Amino acid sequence: MVDIKQTVQMLSKVPLFGGLKSRQLERLAKCFVERSYGAGEAIVTQGKGGEGFFILVSGGAEAIRTRADGSQQVVNSFGPADYFGELALLDDGLRTASVVTKEPTQCLVLTRWDFLAVLKEDAETAVAILQEVARRFRIALDAL
Repeated sequence: MVDIKQTVQMLSKVPLFGGLKSRQLERLAKCFVERSYGAGEAIVTQGKGGEGFFILVSGGAEAIRTRADGSQQVVNSFGPADYFGELALLDDGLRTASVVTKEPTQCLVLTRWDFLAVLKEDAETAVAILQEVARRFRIALDAL
């Protein structure tokens, strides 16, 4: 069972939710579930559908992108309080990379359906999150 207070505290550290008020964080926290993964286990797989958004509570993982020639490249590393899968909250597209654990890892997971339900109930939450997504997108484009 997810501890709501601990989840709210974790969410408050995630930049994607930085513009949210405590009541909004609490509403969102109630939608998260806990998942545990063993070392070397794929949390998500490139080219497959995504189930949602992940925040690492403990452990570590790497995002690995497989190129057209079959070679693989580590594109990101994740540790406690890091997150991935924000695009999966907004559309049902395929995963752009695999995320594989480096050690036993515990995550908080938010499904797209639960996320959209929260946004439909609270437009202010939607605006705050979408502004952060747009900010992150601009940063990614500037890095290219």
